[in-house]
Amino acid sequence: MAAARDLKATETAGSGDAVELAKRHLVQPWPFAGSVGAEARALIGEGDGIYITDGTGKKLIDGPAGMWCVNIGHRREELARVMYDQAMALSYNTPWYTMNAPSAELAMRIAGYAPGDLSHVFFTTGGSSAVETALRFMQFYNNVRGRAEKKLILSRGGAYHGSTYLSASLNGRPRDRDWMDGADDLVVKLSSPDPFRRPRGMSISAFTDVLVDEFRDTVGRVGADRIGAFVGEPVQASGGVIVPPDGYLKRIRQICRDNDILYVSDEVVTAFGRLGHVFASGDMFGIDPDMITFAKGVTSGYFPLGGVIISERLLEQLRRSNHPDAMFGHGLTYTSHPVGCAVALKNLDILEESVLAHTREVAPYFQAQLKALEELPLVGEVRGLGLMACVECVADRESNDPLQLDKDVGKRIDAHCHELGLLVRPLINMCVMSPPLIITREQIDDMVSILREGISRTVDDLRKEGVWQG
Repeated sequence: MAAARDLKATETAGSGDAVELAKRHLVQPWPFAGSVGAEARALIGEGDGIYITDGTGKKLIDGPAGMWCVNIGHRREELARVMYDQAMALSYNTPWYTMNAPSAELAMRIAGYAPGDLSHVFFTTGGSSAVETALRFMQFYNNVRGRAEKKLILSRGGAYHGSTYLSASLNGRPRDRDWMDGADDLVVKLSSPDPFRRPRGMSISAFTDVLVDEFRDTVGRVGADRIGAFVGEPVQASGGVIVPPDGYLKRIRQICRDNDILYVSDEVVTAFGRLGHVFASGDMFGIDPDMITFAKGVTSGYFPLGGVIISERLLEQLRRSNHPDAMFGHGLTYTSHPVGCAVALKNLDILEESVLAHTREVAPYFQAQLKALEELPLVGEVRGLGLMACVECVADRESNDPLQLDKDVGKRIDAHCHELGLLVRPLINMCVMSPPLIITREQIDDMVSILREGISRTVDDLRKEGVWQG
């Protein structure tokens, strides 16, 4: 044991080689069995504004904004100072029987932006735990109301809602669940609201009707008395930035309301400025959910924090129930963390001062410049909203074949873009872009120019290898 400790101390103090240390000791998220525990990924050393610097010193545009989250950009001294000041004042308090002032103030400010009667906030550590909390609250709510059978959850193809057991059970992306277990007995899957994949010749209006009819028919077939919640992202982010047809979410919301099914709007990605508003549910889509989950942009990635906003109506029904001693037995060690909440308050100040308005101003330009990439032969569609977009590559525009011959086309494009000065988010045959919200028009031009060249080089590679002749 002593020898092992000495070896570890030597590696830590003397190696300095993060890549080698990662291969020896670090288990990366979402690994493949053939490389699990023996893998190193692209090393990022620094960040500044919309840029990051990799382990070789190359400066890159941070196309994904970390993971949809570095909304106000890297190296904001204001946030770093708040983090330090709060840690020096109060670094932690147990949420089981004490509270802190930043969490109370943040809950009030967040509630002020939420639609409808969403007025109370439960803070978590991130998006997965936020969705998990919403689902556990639904279960508790129905138990207290004597409806123990009303627990099924409706989700959709293309969805991503987290990595905890229950939240991951809702996921509907390709390959997410191939080798993983889930609470399949609790989840009913519906179709993805992806207009690009609608049947050939079908209008958007007809496609919307099909989706709504499927939802209504599922409620009728399964039974509203057995369905506790519907969980849906306003825009399916990791599923490929799927923007639903106009009016679809409002119609789904009404069916939920008519059948006493809790509507949970998963805004882990779309909240805190990504679409130009603090929350997109009401301001962009005209819906008032029963709960909204959030994370990522609430602190711009500077500190792990998430949460659930809960309808006053639901809480009032619990307070008036015949079981006042029923306990919502759910909480996290870092619920309402004072440092995270203090950072979120300052982050919200910065968003309010200029970033939200700037996002709404540059978003149409961002979308238009990316849309021009559709002229490239490999690109089937560019879609998006606000400062999030997806470039979907296809082998055949007639059939929209998603490049079955090369499922790593997104990684190919990312590799070329990395060499040229841009980090993208590759998703099989797609490239997702969601840069920091402070990006300028000139920087958008740089980003799109590099992405265009990266796609063009990938076309050349595929043709030379005989993989694709489009």
